Amino acid sequence: MGDPAWQPLVNTPNYPEYTSGANNVTAAMTRTLAMFFGRDRMTFEVTSLAPMVQKKVRTYEKFSDAARDVVDARVYLGIHFRFADEAARAQGNRVAEWTFKHFLLPIENKRGDHHRD
Repeated sequence: MGDPAWQPLVNTPNYPEYTSGANNVTAAMTRTLAMFFGRDRMTFEVTSLAPMVQKKVRTYEKFSDAARDVVDARVYLGIHFRFADEAARAQGNRVAEWTFKHFLLPIENKRGDHHRD
């Protein structure tokens, strides 16, 4: 049961509810990075550069953890319901997988061999 007194962290913008664009983009980016490096586990930092807020740095151990945080953030901000964020994360993952398979391919060198630079 939800808390009837709950308030979002920001004034809820008039974004479309379904699906979350932020989660689509974040999932596509984090899944692409995991596929490129061949693993989900990688330590990295993300710095908040939003204007008029205190600069914050968050450290992650896995790409998928960052994607999961964006789902929670959009819910806490009051921008989307969780189902819209989770559906968007699934969409972003599928976009990354399709793009990686069809466009992020090895480059042929002059001899016709495939390699990644």
